[in-house]
Amino acid sequence: MSASDDPLLDRVRQGDAQALAEFLTANRASLLAYINRQLGPALRAKVEPEDILQEVSVGAVRSLPAVDLTSQEPFGWLCQIAQHRIVDAHRRYFGSQKRAAGREVGLQRDVGDGRGNLIDMIVASITSPSQAFSRDQRQMCLEDAIAQLPEQSREALRLRYVEGLPSKEVADRLGKSDGAIRVLLSRSLAQLRVALDSTSA
Repeated sequence: MSASDDPLLDRVRQGDAQALAEFLTANRASLLAYINRQLGPALRAKVEPEDILQEVSVGAVRSLPAVDLTSQEPFGWLCQIAQHRIVDAHRRYFGSQKRAAGREVGLQRDVGDGRGNLIDMIVASITSPSQAFSRDQRQMCLEDAIAQLPEQSREALRLRYVEGLPSKEVADRLGKSDGAIRVLLSRSLAQLRVALDSTSA
């Protein structure tokens, strides 16, 4: 397949994670519009489109090294991931019994909907193949970094990425605004990225 007229698309097709991040930013509005169209009223009351978009972004980064985009459009591929995440969310809220209220779930626990534990999610979303190092090393690094986060940051990460709660519900549980929780999560993940980059450098 010949190169397209869009260098960014070509870089995404070559597996460039940075290009994918740029592509996601450039197409954020269109992808959100697609997610909004796919969410039914009942599910929209449970989950924010932005939360689905965040899961799509993480899932795309995780699967980029293994996906062949030479025969499909990157935006269409992102829409497919979004559809899977919407189906997952529907099953989580309407297709199975909810976890018992207050049940403790650790940061390392694997969850049943395929997202994996928090450590794997963060590592997959942060590292590129050239930065990859052993699972034991990255686990030790991130466990140490998580332990150094304030308690509220650790709890917000656990609720968002292990329990799978939308940021609005995390905010309700922690007595914060939705905007404050989104900022807290972004800052916490940024700190973990710095810790991981310093170890893999």
